[in-house]
Amino acid sequence: MKVTRAVSPLLPLCQRLLPGRIAGLSLALLKATALEIAILAGHLLLYPTGITPERRPAPNPPGTPTDLADTGTRTGTGTGTGTGTGTGKERGDTTRLPTPTRPPVVLLHGFIDNRSVFVMLRRSLAQHGRQQIESLNYSPLTCDIRTAAELLGRHIEEICERTGHHEVDIVGHSLGGLIARYYVQCLGGDVRVRTLVTLGTPHSGTRVVPLMNAHPIVRQMRPGSGVLDELCQPAPHCRTRFVSFWSDLDQLMDPLETACIEHPDLLVQNVRVSGIGHLALPVHPAVAAGIRQALDAEETEARPAANANAAAHADGLTVA
Repeated sequence: MKVTRAVSPLLPLCQRLLPGRIAGLSLALLKATALEIAILAGHLLLYPTGITPERRPAPNPPGTPTDLADTGTRTGTGTGTGTGTGTGKERGDTTRLPTPTRPPVVLLHGFIDNRSVFVMLRRSLAQHGRQQIESLNYSPLTCDIRTAAELLGRHIEEICERTGHHEVDIVGHSLGGLIARYYVQCLGGDVRVRTLVTLGTPHSGTRVVPLMNAHPIVRQMRPGSGVLDELCQPAPHCRTRFVSFWSDLDQLMDPLETACIEHPDLLVQNVRVSGIGHLALPVHPAVAAGIRQALDAEETEARPAANANAAAHADGLTVA
């Protein structure tokens, strides 16, 4: 998938002053940095709106069919095979035909952030048919990925009970992706998570900003930490499908490839994004389109072989 835009008028000047490859890289870095600054400014304005937890819809009373107001479609509870009491009784039916529905999407933000980072992605998912989207906040004082993953698990159990779905999809940005992966791999969350999409997540640890080591959760995101060592352990029966978006201009990933998932037991697709930085990953419309494609992908893949991850690097998303 490629997304292209008009060529910057500064490109001819850069090409004259610098060698071709350096000029291209410098221009891309300049554009990505400008976009990051603009996104940061917008996010600072939206940040107060995401401090409080999201309001949860009230569960349906027992025996009441779930109404999807946007589509007018009625579905049963559970996996769509429950019995109904509304129009079914009026017509003398004892059961309702199951209506295929997509699982809820859970959005999980990154370090020192909140759910407001997903305003654009949430809108994009809703406009393309996702009826149940929930943004979770975890405390900015969180100091342990394991504890945050346990809390995520409780939230997901509550979401499944409230919505009647057996599984959810998760989109995690940065640290949020690491929390979700720990839940899936180490806490049995693969029975609840169908697809986990991560955006700029330091799966192998990042060495950026050494001064941040004073924070315990940052130390857990460093190469060789105990949490990352646990994620390297065998996971032969993990059922979750992983899709990892990583950017070649991500300022917070050192090395850049740390945002890829490398594990022989996991079903993984690593998607390289070119032309944007860390903050743009949950915001850019081209990435949102890639996320929708990943969530809607048919699950026809077989359980991966030991070298399946290598082939996944062929996928890419170019934002120019």
